[in-house]
Formats: sequence, C-alpha cells, structure tokens
Amino acid sequence: MSVPLLDLKAQHATLREELLAAATSVIDDQAFILGKQVGMLECEVAGLSHTKFAIGCANGTDAILLALRALGIGKGDEVVTTPFTFFATAGTIHNAGATPVFVDIEPRTFNIAPEAVAAAIRPATKAVIPVDLFGQMAPIEQVALAAKGLPVIEDAAQSIGARRAIDGEWRMAGEAATIGTFSFFPSKNLGGWGDGGMIVTQDEALAKRLNMLRTHGGSKTYYHEMVGYNSRLDTLQAAALLVKLPHLAAWSAARRANAAWYDRAFADVPEIVTPAIDPANESIYNQYTIRVPRRDDVMAHLKSHGIGCSVYYPLPLHLQPCFSYLGYKAGQCPEAERASQEVLSLPVYPEMTEAQRDEVATTVRAFFGR
Repeated sequence: MSVPLLDLKAQHATLREELLAAATSVIDDQAFILGKQVGMLECEVAGLSHTKFAIGCANGTDAILLALRALGIGKGDEVVTTPFTFFATAGTIHNAGATPVFVDIEPRTFNIAPEAVAAAIRPATKAVIPVDLFGQMAPIEQVALAAKGLPVIEDAAQSIGARRAIDGEWRMAGEAATIGTFSFFPSKNLGGWGDGGMIVTQDEALAKRLNMLRTHGGSKTYYHEMVGYNSRLDTLQAAALLVKLPHLAAWSAARRANAAWYDRAFADVPEIVTPAIDPANESIYNQYTIRVPRRDDVMAHLKSHGIGCSVYYPLPLHLQPCFSYLGYKAGQCPEAERASQEVLSLPVYPEMTEAQRDEVATTVRAFFGR
C-alpha cells in the first residue's frame, strides 16, 4: 500500500462544493484585490491568535520581511535566529539589509535554545526570530526574556492554532510576540490554493505600518508615506481559507491522534527517537519528525515501499553556500547539524486511514528488524 507524505486531494474532496461556491462568489463579485473576504479572514485569524490586529499578505516569507521593515530593521542591524528552519526565516533578514546571527537549537524539540539567544545579544542586535518548528511553539516567554527587551518576531508559519501554557494561561501562536507571522502555503495545516500569509500583532502603530507596507507604503491610493511592497493576500485565497478555517481545530486534533499512535507504535524500537513535545505545549504537528540512525537508508527503504517521507532540513542555514560570507564553520551549531543528519518526517495528515497509518509504522519497524 502506498501512503503519500501529504494528501491534499483527500482534504479537498470533503470541502469541494463549498470551496467552489466560495470561489464563484469572488469571481461573480470581481473583487480580486483586498475584497471583503480578506478583511473577514483577518478578523478570524486575529480571533484565533488572540491578537488585536491581523494583516493579510502575499506569503509567509513576505510576512517576516514586512515585520522586519515595520520594526525599522535594516543595514547594520543583526537579528538572532535558528539555523534549523526553512530558508525564508534567514533569507528575509538578509533581504531587509540586516545580518542573520545563528544560534543553536534544543535537541529534542528542535526549537531555538533561549540560553543561546541570550549569549548572542550584543549592541547591534535589533530583534530575535524564533521559529515554531513542526507545529510546536518555541518557548516564546523564555526567548523574550533572553532578548532583553528587543522585539520578538515569532515565525509561526508551521503553527497556526498551536498554543502554549505561559504563567498558567494558554497563549496562542503569534499572541505573545511583538509580531507573529503565518503562512498559508498548501502543505500547512491551514493551506490555501497557492501562496498566502498573515501577520498578527497587539500593537496598533505596527499594524498601521504593516498595512501600508503591504500596499506600496501608502494608506491612500497614489500617496506613499514610505517605500513598501506589493504584498496583498488574494481574495480568492482568503475565500478558500475561510471555508477551511472552521475545520482547523479538528484537523490538528487528528494529527495529534496520529502522532500519539506513532509514539506507541515505535515505543519498543530504541533506534527511533520520537518527537518530544514540551509539556507546556499543544502541538499541531505540521510534521511528525523522528530521529533515526542511518537516516538516508531508512528513507530509501520507505520510498521503495511507497511510503512518503521527507527531510526537513538536510543542511542548516549557517552552512548554506549563500551565507558563507558570514563565516560560520561546521561545529558552531552542533545540535542543528546533528539533527540535519538524523531527522525524517513521516505522514501525519488528518485524513490518514488506520490501514495507512499501520502501513507506515510496520514499514519503519521492519527496517529495524521489528
């Protein structure tokens, strides 16, 4: 039995008629740019994330770039972040004119290590970008403390709807940061029909700047207070996401159930390190990522049996050729480097059947002779 890493068609089939009706409504209105559905989605995401403001934008990468620009970060500034994440996190720092400063991760959760953040703060540091990797929130309150009052941009591209207990209260992804950023790339738990992003904040002045930055730096047509970007969330994307958003909690719960089943299935295989979830967190499991020896051999074994799997991420950002100008060498972020050689993500999407889930676990176990 073949099992894909992600089956978007299975999800679409359950919502097809509603999605097509939503798209038809936009087409009939001919309001493709900042139509009413964009504002509706912004209100819904602000409510979900417990924030006062939400600003739609073209994609999750732009969300981080706009956040940096709204904070006035640019040439001569440094931004501390993790090397174990998707390229966009650090690429936007570079494209804003600032310098990424990479610090190591916590080995079990894969999220940025607060103590490493604290050690990297210096006069040129102007912000910290933690990433909620694989659907689990970074320890945002510890990162904020380590940042010593500097702005914290929470890259929550993989964690919309995740939450963390802070001082006895649940805080949602994006809620406690200076600015939170989301992605609606199709593979995300809340995915659109293409690219899309959202920025959230509690700060009214930042929200105003973000709104202007996404529309060429102006709040009124043909008048520009700053040089901005063309980074608007398409109305068609917003319409599709409005259909999907009410299902997000159930989809994430199904992912958690699949993850718990895998945890039990692999419990007697000492070679497999299952994902560690911080007791303070409720993850949405954008990925279910194990650590295994001979990772590439395991991956080849799975693919030969029709099991979808992938490596997120095979080369840490501090060792990427494009960042060679920063002077990082192998060994400077040892936990990120070790993770890149051991991680393997397995199918965890909510539409998986019991038979598919069993096929994945059986095939993984067979590699280790179980």
